[in-house]
Amino acid sequence: MKNIFIGLALFTAIYSFGQEAGKAGELLKNEASKTEMQSAKIPNFDNKNSSRNNSGFRNPNNQNNGFRTPDYRWNQNYGYAEVFLRIPEQGYFAVEVGDQMISNGSGKYRFFDLQSGRIPISIYDNGFLIYRTTLMVRNNNRLVLDFFTDYGLYLLDSYPVKSQSYGFNDWNDVWNDPYGNHSSDWDNSGMGSNFNIMNTDTFNQFFEMLKKNASFDEDKLSFINQQTRTTAFTSQQIGSLVKSLSFDKNKLSLAKSLYSKCADREKYFIVYDAFDFESSKRELMNFISKSR
Repeated sequence: MKNIFIGLALFTAIYSFGQEAGKAGELLKNEASKTEMQSAKIPNFDNKNSSRNNSGFRNPNNQNNGFRTPDYRWNQNYGYAEVFLRIPEQGYFAVEVGDQMISNGSGKYRFFDLQSGRIPISIYDNGFLIYRTTLMVRNNNRLVLDFFTDYGLYLLDSYPVKSQSYGFNDWNDVWNDPYGNHSSDWDNSGMGSNFNIMNTDTFNQFFEMLKKNASFDEDKLSFINQQTRTTAFTSQQIGSLVKSLSFDKNKLSLAKSLYSKCADREKYFIVYDAFDFESSKRELMNFISKSR
């Protein structure tokens, strides 16, 4: 049993970061020329010794090398637009939006208090410019974006900021939505938006791990039930899971429990084929009829 949960923990870690790149959102054109990308660099950039953290700061290029005449007036109407950007890959990137810049290795970049209108965004890898385009931002609205070095910059969503709250949980939810993890039919099924539907590759990994780490029905049920806390399945996937069990009693129990975690319930008839006895099929049919 210990090996099962160790294997499940490893799978969950892989699955959490296994979203496929470049499959959703509006691709924003890279406006930086090849010459700029070969020569443009952040002055004095050192990714090993940088003390910059995940908070916006004024672009040092606009400070005249630190010498300026201070004007002590609070700009109350600077702006209320926000930009959230994720870079889900290893590396040390710097992102410049308007006159703010953030550099870190966390992959999360949050910009607040931006002026509304057209704002340039530039992305640097190890100090060198690799992407530049223009965003259209509005006050009290947040743009959410993904960037992949091999695919480009994708605008995933733009939505109102509620009560000026940062809404970090909302940010994570928006990241998940465009990758096929949610659908309107699924949300209407009553499961809510805290579940992810496994894609085919991820399910195959999960199923192979199930067969490798669990030999008996009891162990398989524990393995599957642990994953259902955060995961939903298709009818085809549920059929495979049910069929992997040895006894109809256990198959029926699993088929009933996974019905509420099914993303395409209209195809649940696929699961019937996993049973050895007609009586089990009829009992599942009656259960589904009463559940609708």
